[in-house]
Amino acid sequence: MTKRINSKHKVDRRLKVNLWGRPKSPFNKRAYGPGQHGQTKQGKPSDYGIQLQAKQKLKAYYGNINERQFRNIYKKASMLKGDTSENLIGLLERRLDAVIYRAKFATTIFSARQLINHGHVKVNGKKVNISSYLVREEDTIEIRDKSKQLAIIDIALASKERETPEYIQLDQKNKKFKFIRVPKFEEVPYPIVMEPNLVIEYYSR
Repeated sequence: MTKRINSKHKVDRRLKVNLWGRPKSPFNKRAYGPGQHGQTKQGKPSDYGIQLQAKQKLKAYYGNINERQFRNIYKKASMLKGDTSENLIGLLERRLDAVIYRAKFATTIFSARQLINHGHVKVNGKKVNISSYLVREEDTIEIRDKSKQLAIIDIALASKERETPEYIQLDQKNKKFKFIRVPKFEEVPYPIVMEPNLVIEYYSR
């Protein structure tokens, strides 16, 4: 399990974006990096620097996946047929923590990961407690009966911050959903501009 050791909000300021589009992000009030040199004007970034930031943003967005795991996802994407950028996004969106987050069963990707690790989630009727588990098209994901009364799930479902994307068929009443299909990059509701093509360039150097 990958743990976010530092404050999640500091990631926003370090990357200089409101990464998850949350209203409480400190970047909304302090749109510069943390620390005493945060407001120092930076020079023009190199191509490598631009590629590195694109990778850091995408990696952080999905719960700060560690470098080894993320590189392995890239390698798997590069071996699949078709566009590697699309394959990369497809693999990331198939992660169980990502689909739980997309279905609004959790307010953050980190909360989604916690629900899974604590055994509250079933895939096709079987308990799965691995956040990186890859969901397949037409899989049914649900909250275990004993866990359906958890307040954090009700709060997340009631939130107006995000909408459930079209590739998730949600049954909110029964706290279950079907993963209809692997989304295209353009369908994924990122709150900021993501550039998976630059991530591919970074690893292809």
